[in-house]
Amino acid sequence: HDEREQTLNQILVEMDGFDARTNIIVVAATNRPDVLDPALLRPGRFDRQIILDNPDSKGREAILRVHARGKPIEDEVDLGALARLTPGFSGADLENLLNEAALLAARRSSQVIAHEDLYEAIDRVIAGPRRKSRLISPREKRITAYHEAGHALVAHVLPNIDPVHKITIVSRGMMGGYTRVVPDEDRLFKTKVQFEDELAVYMAGHVAEQIIFEEQSTGAANDIDRATGMARRMVTEFGMSRTLGPRAFGKKEELVFLGKEIGEQRDYSEAVAHQIDDEVHQIVMQAYERAKTVIQEHREQMDRIVNYLMERETLSATEFSAAFEGQPLPKRAEKPAPVPAAETAEPPVLKAAPVAA
Repeated sequence: HDEREQTLNQILVEMDGFDARTNIIVVAATNRPDVLDPALLRPGRFDRQIILDNPDSKGREAILRVHARGKPIEDEVDLGALARLTPGFSGADLENLLNEAALLAARRSSQVIAHEDLYEAIDRVIAGPRRKSRLISPREKRITAYHEAGHALVAHVLPNIDPVHKITIVSRGMMGGYTRVVPDEDRLFKTKVQFEDELAVYMAGHVAEQIIFEEQSTGAANDIDRATGMARRMVTEFGMSRTLGPRAFGKKEELVFLGKEIGEQRDYSEAVAHQIDDEVHQIVMQAYERAKTVIQEHREQMDRIVNYLMERETLSATEFSAAFEGQPLPKRAEKPAPVPAAETAEPPVLKAAPVAA
């Protein structure tokens, strides 16, 4: 600590020694601007702060074009459309996506990176590779199908949720399956009604299991945790409580260099703490009841979606819409059989940086 303080003081002295004739610009970067020493930010030192947030759709497209250089990508691939499917991705995520796609193309002995390689790479970046070795019983598979169908159904019916892009019961990482929604546009903030609809989607998998199997499983643990956390933030951070009003409660303390929360400085009474708990409970239970109502009103559609999921394991946006509307699913194009490496005229020319395991 003493050495760090001595170094900081030395830097500040040197910075104060600059004058108008010194042609030196000092640039620094940090992931934790909230814990910087105020002495660094006073006038005459680091005067200008530039925020580098995750890129928007246009930024993601530009980043994809940079990392696509030197990689043989099919002419039909639209990097703009790919950018719109990757909200929240950082530059490193996008680089990893193209590297993963290149490796997938190489494994099937293809000379070019195709659509399916890129879409599979998105899933790998988000959820990890498929767990082909994992064997699950037919009952667990059906529970997973109803769980994910519940999420997708409620997301499709409620008005303030982004369109369902994909629903799958293929295991990836620690997930038995997942439902993915993709926004039509980038957003800077969310409204209260959007939070309420999103909470109902979180609770939908749990509700579907209870309605169909009349029991609960551990598969909804992450959904319940995220829903509870979101409801608490609505009350304590965003001022969206009906009873407590537009107030913020609690100041969190974090480990400076690890960025991990270690506690909360309570700036409210015990009575208010009980009110916060009651409000969080009400918000979560209202979301539970909304999800239950939607699923009960659309039970036929959910059963149909589950049947298709059990058959195909993964449904695209078009296939999910057809299943919901009761229309026959569109036929899938047959994938060409991979050409054995020994029979190729020359090895695939794929330039991809190695991906960390």
